[in-house]
Amino acid sequence: DIPDRYPFEPPKVRFVTPIYHPNIDSQGRICLDTLNMPPKGDWKPAVNVATVLSTIHILMAEPNPEDGLMADITAEYKANRGAFEATARALTLKHAVDSSNSTHPASRDVG
Repeated sequence: DIPDRYPFEPPKVRFVTPIYHPNIDSQGRICLDTLNMPPKGDWKPAVNVATVLSTIHILMAEPNPEDGLMADITAEYKANRGAFEATARALTLKHAVDSSNSTHPASRDVG
């Protein structure tokens, strides 16, 4: 959602599909300083939507366990990366992959 005061306020971004990730809560909200106004965040009017999406993309690939939003998922990510990845993969298959598409990368065993 782009607020009326954009770029002076950050866009409102959340995931609709459930995501098993240390920095994303069960409501799809993302723990990312770029998405929050100072003093809690570091949003600046010079940041554009493309940068926000790029930053989220990086966070998806490289979670930040030092700023975890979901304590149990963060603990699993830190203590047992294999179990974390297996659960994330299973939930992606359940919620985000068309089951008729067996060629999707998430449907293959990675490891």
